[in-house]
Amino acid sequence: MDVAGKKVTVVGLGQTAVSVVRLLLREGARPFVTDSGNGPKLTPYCEALDALGVPYETGGHSEAAFEDAAVVIPSPGVSPTLAPIEAARARGSVVVGEMEFAFGYCRSRLIAVTGTNGKTTTTELLRALVAACGHSVVLAGNNAFPFSAAVMIEPAPEYIVLEVSSYQLETARTFRPWIAAVLNVTPDHLARHGTVEGYAAIKARIFARQESSDIAVVNFDDPYVRGMAACSRGVVWPFSVKDGKDGKDGSDGSDGNDGIASGLYVRGGEICLGDAVVARVGDTRLPGRHNLANVLAALSVMRAGGFDWDKTLEGLRGFRGVEHRIELVASLDGVDFFNDSKSTNIDSLKVALESFERPVVLIAGGQGKGSDYGVIRELVRQRVRKLIVIGEDAAKLDAAFGDVVGVEQASDMDDAVRRAAGVARAGDVVLLSPACASFDMFDNFEHRGRVFKAGVEGLKGGKDAELVLGDPRMRKDSRSCHG
Repeated sequence: MDVAGKKVTVVGLGQTAVSVVRLLLREGARPFVTDSGNGPKLTPYCEALDALGVPYETGGHSEAAFEDAAVVIPSPGVSPTLAPIEAARARGSVVVGEMEFAFGYCRSRLIAVTGTNGKTTTTELLRALVAACGHSVVLAGNNAFPFSAAVMIEPAPEYIVLEVSSYQLETARTFRPWIAAVLNVTPDHLARHGTVEGYAAIKARIFARQESSDIAVVNFDDPYVRGMAACSRGVVWPFSVKDGKDGKDGSDGSDGNDGIASGLYVRGGEICLGDAVVARVGDTRLPGRHNLANVLAALSVMRAGGFDWDKTLEGLRGFRGVEHRIELVASLDGVDFFNDSKSTNIDSLKVALESFERPVVLIAGGQGKGSDYGVIRELVRQRVRKLIVIGEDAAKLDAAFGDVVGVEQASDMDDAVRRAAGVARAGDVVLLSPACASFDMFDNFEHRGRVFKAGVEGLKGGKDAELVLGDPRMRKDSRSCHG
């Protein structure tokens, strides 16, 4: 898109807006940024625009912000149907999302992943696998590093792994990833997309511009995603953790390849392609069948893309997970400690508990959201051997589960870790999965998770421990959280 000398209005002020402004300035455009909000949360972004000499407004969208704008770029969190954006479109402005705009400047091979759940784990894993194969790679998109920043990197990386949201796909027109993957579709963002079917149709747009030389990776077990295969003109690679014909779990020894003409599937403890065993379930440290689906998606990308398979499997075996998402922290005296601080609701706790067949010593609690904990009583009875509660909702958790599992209340996270370690036995899992927000005791869920990890690290003195807190930056962060 030729924007040289043209006014471009960016709607919504944040990290993505600042990144796209830098790209616009590089291309000779005249950017203007408008945001309906105000307050200290915008201060760092306002300061960034001041340093760049870019005009902006906060506290509302003025008519002047959109006057004479050749292009309007709504940030991902801003609906493209917002009244001033619709008015600008009616006057002839081109309305294009940040992802679509940045795609025009992408010089790397693009691997894009979308889905309701699992995007972060899958894209982080893909970055690790591509890097393990010896290629330069950057992770960008619906995370902490906008696509518009990634396309400005010099020299351009060989590959960009892009986490893609439905909001970003709404305005996609020419977006064409070399490999695109859809992980799953469950009801989400319906206030914006209307129905699950409408939401799925938006997700399917990731395949819309693909050609015969491209690759579409689809979850054969998800009916919405399975139907998206027809949306791509590329080579379709399905994957399945189940038998594609009768829905049986491949762990029962059934042939998971039924109904799958090509692609990866699970048969018992094996990952197969056709009749060949190409990997094993034990090659991944990530717990749970939801993570096995994420692993199959990533391996499908690597296999379909022709990456070195031995190096891919080596990278998979070394991947420890995403921080704060059922992240393996340490193995201590036969007990595995997992950090799932990202769990801020009951559904997240349910997924975490379902990920383990071993007894769980669970640390849960925090600032509750008014949900009914009773909906997972049976799961807690089956999976949890001891419950350590913390935070504002400690008493509510005790009331909900105290008659099905032993409960102890801890004064803080260090106390919770010590109590959990004290009752855990060899073969158990100690799991931090709060099912609550963190703001009663911590700055955010990241802070909560790092304090947990620091507490686990504090247990290692004189013990037979395999600590996976090896990143020096993590050790520094953990100490600062303690302080």
